[in-house]
Amino acid sequence: MNKATTNLKGSAAMPQAGTKAIIYCRVSSKKQSAEGSGLESQEHRCRQYAEARGYEVETVFPDDASGGGDFMNRPGMVALLAYLEARRETDFVIVFDDLKRFSRDIEFHKKLRRTLDKHGATPECLNFRFEDTPEGEFVETIIAAQGELERKQNRRQVIQKMSARVEQGYAVMSQPPWGYKYERSREHGHILVRDEPLALIVQEALEGYAAGRLQSQAEVRRFLAAQLQLSETRTRKVSFCVVRKMLRQPVYAGFVEAACWGVSRRVGRHEGLIDASTFNKIQDRLNGAVRAPARKDLGTKFALRGFVECADCGNPLYSCVSRGRLGKGYPYYLCQTKGCVSYGKSIRRDQLEGDFEALLRDMRPTKALLTLVREMFLHAWELRRAQVAEMQRTAGTKLAGLERQIDDFLDRIADAASPTAVTAYERRIEKLDAERLQLQSQIENGFKPKGTIEECLEPALQFFASPWKVWASGRPELRRLVLRLAFSERLAYCRKTGTRTPKTTLPFNMLEGFQAREVCDGGPCRTRTYDQVIKSHLLYQLS
Repeated sequence: MNKATTNLKGSAAMPQAGTKAIIYCRVSSKKQSAEGSGLESQEHRCRQYAEARGYEVETVFPDDASGGGDFMNRPGMVALLAYLEARRETDFVIVFDDLKRFSRDIEFHKKLRRTLDKHGATPECLNFRFEDTPEGEFVETIIAAQGELERKQNRRQVIQKMSARVEQGYAVMSQPPWGYKYERSREHGHILVRDEPLALIVQEALEGYAAGRLQSQAEVRRFLAAQLQLSETRTRKVSFCVVRKMLRQPVYAGFVEAACWGVSRRVGRHEGLIDASTFNKIQDRLNGAVRAPARKDLGTKFALRGFVECADCGNPLYSCVSRGRLGKGYPYYLCQTKGCVSYGKSIRRDQLEGDFEALLRDMRPTKALLTLVREMFLHAWELRRAQVAEMQRTAGTKLAGLERQIDDFLDRIADAASPTAVTAYERRIEKLDAERLQLQSQIENGFKPKGTIEECLEPALQFFASPWKVWASGRPELRRLVLRLAFSERLAYCRKTGTRTPKTTLPFNMLEGFQAREVCDGGPCRTRTYDQVIKSHLLYQLS
């Protein structure tokens, strides 16, 4: 029972002058707190109310949390109750602006009333008078129920408007994902647009993960952190949570969805940073085998860590730094496989990496071979263009077939009398619609080249002409890229004889002994250069 005395009619007696008072004021969002003056105006009115009744305001507890849930989720109310718990010997009056600021939920309204009564606090409202009578409780319940009804109606209206926007292809996120920003236009209202240079950084990270250049989410995180630091676009730390949401976000592929409101995935009105095929590759990688994250210092002190293996046992070599008497470090590679003849035998880092760099310098084609490779690339480009044109025609035919199937199922729903059949048809339509959206996005974006032939060909030829120049840049991510693109397997190294014959990737395996080669084509063996061999193969392909 409230500590305030009651009169003969049952209503709560007015507290005496000099009573300690606590002001509680609340707005529904942090935006209202930052941009508006709701908290200040509420506090001003509450102070005037307390001064008129002779109350002594001891403290104020503001809140910027929604009132549609448990009051224990409001930081300001939690702090107020803790304050009352610590000051049990004092009877406080809790002054607030309106009954809706108290609670807009009948269940929690009554619970909060009992909690304040337990702490000996008397609630007072500027626009409502609490009375401990059956009639007063009835009126209080009616007003609280009205507030709850308004809250639920507002929520329903907001959801209806937002779901309608999503159905029209617009994203309705409270915060745009990295790489985007909201921009108001006369035609679309608020719509997502690219936020440069952050959009280019996010696009490169997503495409790198899809292609395998970034092997794990940890590498994506480090790439983003390094690029953001260089571009000075964000000071916020890149967390694993941000990376996971980014890789799962269909907005980057140009889609929008709202599963919580029953809106399925569909093509959005905004520009995607990647195409649908790249997004699907990312999802396949995320749903596949889990990869161990690469070390943070990978490639900084030991450029070949994890790539070079012991020639005697085939296991990767470990790396370490031995300390001398004066504290000077001596870096080594060594085999740690027990039973191996090279177990514990160290190899100086400069020696091993020097032999590898010498091997990399030798991986250079002649000018004639480079010219032939350029012609082969151009021929392959034209073949690919013809294939893409045929794939686009096939996809268009398939898209038309999917649309006919969807229309057919819609007609069946209109004629169906069984709820079970309707549900089955709706599931089938949803599945076909997902296929249609993916195919439509592929037709619009997936068949377009990501650049001109010069933009795609020149970097590849420069890398093929001299992978050593890329390695000499010293950047760890570029060095790891050289290892992945130039070698198909780890490099075997013998501490006595040096590097074994590496297993390289196409087209680097054409460089093995390209100076001369013995060729027997049904007649006497003769020496032909690799340029001649590749030229013959090229002429055969073009014929």
